[in-house]
Amino acid sequence: MSLRAKRSNLYNKFVQTRQYVVYIASNSTNRVYYTGVTNNLVRRISQHKEGFSDFTSRYHINKLVYFETYSDIRDAIEREKQIKAGSRKKKFDLIMSKNPTFRDLYTDII
Repeated sequence: MSLRAKRSNLYNKFVQTRQYVVYIASNSTNRVYYTGVTNNLVRRISQHKEGFSDFTSRYHINKLVYFETYSDIRDAIEREKQIKAGSRKKKFDLIMSKNPTFRDLYTDII
């Protein structure tokens, strides 16, 4: 097997084992929702908790309240766009369907 073929096999194996996560984070009052996509949920939520970006810092986004996993980044991005395009009520209903107490799910994933 050529070096190129070996690299291609390694790349395909790596890509196939990646996991992508669409998530919704909120603040302590559950009044603001942030929807995102990542390939490392623990790292990304840690960044939110540390005030990594202007938006999350300004609105104190520090609590993971919902997430879904995907094996294909295109599916994850499509779902993220679908959630972002939805109303606040639809986001609320989505969170309530899996996490009715708005518990911080971060402790479940670390």
